[in-house]
Amino acid sequence: MPKNGLNIKFYKEDNIPLELHKVRVVQKLHLVPIERRLEALKEGGFNTFRLNTKDVFLDMLTDSGTNAMSDQQLGAMMIADDAYAGSQSFVKFQKAVEDVLGKKYLLPAHQGRAAENIISRTFIKKGDTVPMNYHFTTSMAHITENGGKIEELLYDEAFVINSKHPFKGNMNIELLEESIKKNGKENIPFIRMEASTNLIGGQPFSIANLRDVRKVADKYGIMLVLDASLIGENAYLVMQREEEFEDKTMKEIIHEMTSLADIIYFSARKLSSSRGGGICTNDEKIYKKLEPLVPLYEGFLTYGGISVREIEAIAVGLYETLDETMISQSPKFIEYLVNALDKKGIPVVTPAGVLGCHVDAMQICKHIPQTQYPAGAFAAAFFLISGVRGMERGSVSNQRDEDGNETYADMELLRLAIPRRVFTLSQIKYVEDRLTWLYDNRELIGGLRFTYEPPVLRFFMGGLEPVSDWPEKLIAKFKKDFGDSL
Repeated sequence: MPKNGLNIKFYKEDNIPLELHKVRVVQKLHLVPIERRLEALKEGGFNTFRLNTKDVFLDMLTDSGTNAMSDQQLGAMMIADDAYAGSQSFVKFQKAVEDVLGKKYLLPAHQGRAAENIISRTFIKKGDTVPMNYHFTTSMAHITENGGKIEELLYDEAFVINSKHPFKGNMNIELLEESIKKNGKENIPFIRMEASTNLIGGQPFSIANLRDVRKVADKYGIMLVLDASLIGENAYLVMQREEEFEDKTMKEIIHEMTSLADIIYFSARKLSSSRGGGICTNDEKIYKKLEPLVPLYEGFLTYGGISVREIEAIAVGLYETLDETMISQSPKFIEYLVNALDKKGIPVVTPAGVLGCHVDAMQICKHIPQTQYPAGAFAAAFFLISGVRGMERGSVSNQRDEDGNETYADMELLRLAIPRRVFTLSQIKYVEDRLTWLYDNRELIGGLRFTYEPPVLRFFMGGLEPVSDWPEKLIAKFKKDFGDSL
């Protein structure tokens, strides 16, 4: 297999990502007028999570549960065994986990954060510390809710927006050693690695780095937990960027990664383009510790709160994770958009990672202080002028400390998720065009302030408002440049 995988070149045209699927079922989209988009923002508290899809043109909020399902998955859903206990659909799920992730014992959960809840309740005690390459919002929330804290141990290169480093999600091994010595191994229930690091631009880690983390874990007798929600895309980038694995198959790469972890958990909304989640391990003692909480919080052990039809889809989707044609389109579309914006001087996280294109709102909106949430403001402004819904990944996505003080994010990013096999290239080019216009008019964007702030995961439900009339000024400039265009 060539280093670049399925690399299709054009004869006399510019090379562009080529979709390796055909579209058989479509959903109609609506691009509402810009005045309506402003009203929608006001109704939703300038929080893109609270927008109604009737007002959204291209929904790039997340890839969680929004990836396109395959014909094989949809077909499998029609033959589900809907028994409450002992379902044969679960047997297929279990077999797929063993074949694809290499783990014998499986506990189903209704989604990834449910798996985090079970793991945290089982292993976290007050005063514990969990070292990790970088946090995800729900993982940090579950750890802190159970009395623990996190330590993020990345190399400095991870925070360099424009970079050529292939594995910015690598854990800093020296800092990991220091963390264990400082906190005491008895106060570290597990080390967590995320594939790939969501909040710093979907950046992958290398297998060489994961092996080094495993060595440290073995040295001190600490468990290694792997969030495998985006393990397919991480494996694909390992194939592209890590010389040892350039001729390996997706299955070989994934098995190498999963063999290094004691516990794997995942959101099937990402991993297998379906809806559900799970925890898996080869250690029966670990399984028995986790097992009692599944019936308590999720459902019986052979469905775990997941629709049995979705369980059938998960099983098929796990096997499809081994198919490079299934996994490659999203990273290639992301790379296309990232490179196009980068060439225009628009600051984006490079190299292109997985999950989506991450635009650097900190630099674009450097006139907006972090106290006024530049990434949140940029996300709102981009929806206003395009109808494209992205997600704030900055200080709004952070949480206050135990004393109620604001904690500011390392990065202020607008994440534009590109789910698998959902968008066309013309839609990606529309995103590029509208981002270019907004970048050229960035000084018109102003800040936001909270009007309603929930105590936990405020980015989901919180309400904000502009600190000035900047949305109206942005509309006026848009109408001057575009006339009657939507």
